[in-house]
Amino acid sequence: MRRTYLAALLALFHTAAGSFGGSPAFAGNGAFTGNAAGGFPETRETLPHESAAAETLRFTPATAPEIRFVGRAARSDDGALSFDWSGTYFSFRFEGTRCAMRAADSKRNYYNVFVDGKPHGKVTAEGPAKTIVLAEGLPHGVHTVLVQKRTEGEQGRTTLFAVGSDGPLLDAPQAPGRHIEFIGDSHTCGYGTEGKSPKEPFSPETENCDLAWGCIIARYFDADYTLIAHSGQGIVRNWGDEKEVSDCTMRERMMRTFDMEETPLWDFAQYRPDIVVIKLGTNDFSTGTPSREQFDASFGEMYALLRRRYGDVPILYVVPQNCDAYYDYLRATIRTLGDPNLHAVPHLAPINDQTDDLGAGYHPNLRGQCKMAAAVIPYIATLAGWPMPQDRPIR
Repeated sequence: MRRTYLAALLALFHTAAGSFGGSPAFAGNGAFTGNAAGGFPETRETLPHESAAAETLRFTPATAPEIRFVGRAARSDDGALSFDWSGTYFSFRFEGTRCAMRAADSKRNYYNVFVDGKPHGKVTAEGPAKTIVLAEGLPHGVHTVLVQKRTEGEQGRTTLFAVGSDGPLLDAPQAPGRHIEFIGDSHTCGYGTEGKSPKEPFSPETENCDLAWGCIIARYFDADYTLIAHSGQGIVRNWGDEKEVSDCTMRERMMRTFDMEETPLWDFAQYRPDIVVIKLGTNDFSTGTPSREQFDASFGEMYALLRRRYGDVPILYVVPQNCDAYYDYLRATIRTLGDPNLHAVPHLAPINDQTDDLGAGYHPNLRGQCKMAAAVIPYIATLAGWPMPQDRPIR
């Protein structure tokens, strides 16, 4: 029985894989370049509890136009997509009752699954390629599924080979027509958002970018988003670094296709956000206060790179609480540059309290993250020219 089942599954997946290399359709929201999808052995074996669901699924290649991918990724020669940035997501529509993804991971990453706009559960990608059930037992009909990488690049790189469903995939979900790029640190990654106490140590299981301020803001505006974020990073120096200026901060990291790899560099022509929102600084102050000259040099480099790649889009720098010096630096820098599309807003202390607003590792939980989002939403609305729906919750 075991050998017969594996033979049938191999035949099924080979049929789907034969159409790899289809033309992608990202509608300006995300894309992939290069040839770096991972090098994971594809065992084509499901976990025991996945066998029944996988047996009758039809697989569609990751690059098919029916699958809408948002974020930075690289495409391998066989059409698979590889990515590691927090918050990368893909969505699809199908008619049926169950669906799955075929994926591999260099370490272990956790994914949020949303069905028809509602949270449905969490799945894990780990090790060699396997079929990972996303949802099953759904009412028969048309369903929209969104799968979001909730953990950051340090937890590993995922390679997505295909999406499976027990019914036909339909046209991809429509793009919302808005896109925000967030550049940040652990607050943007959602580090510890699901922790129950600030004294609770960090665990990847409690990291959830969907509960962080960037995703909350994107939800409020019904916008696509990319999170170019990595815990512990600064703009001048990183957490605990004894050097006055760190060798690699978000200045360099934001140029990459993969968070954790220096190459390949990202092709910025693949998408153009409507606004770039930067929130860096907490880690810069972990070993003292950077000087105005150090900040000007580091921020000037980041600013010039963004202008060169994205043109004249609005840039909003959100200065974290307890980093007041950066707000003073920025105001002077903005006056010097004379750029009407460069702005700064401070998160003045105490925007978060130190009890109910904190999750694991003394990082904001959902309550604290909502406060941070609420303080920024009006500025984004003004700079991007988007209305603020009064009946839409911030969550």
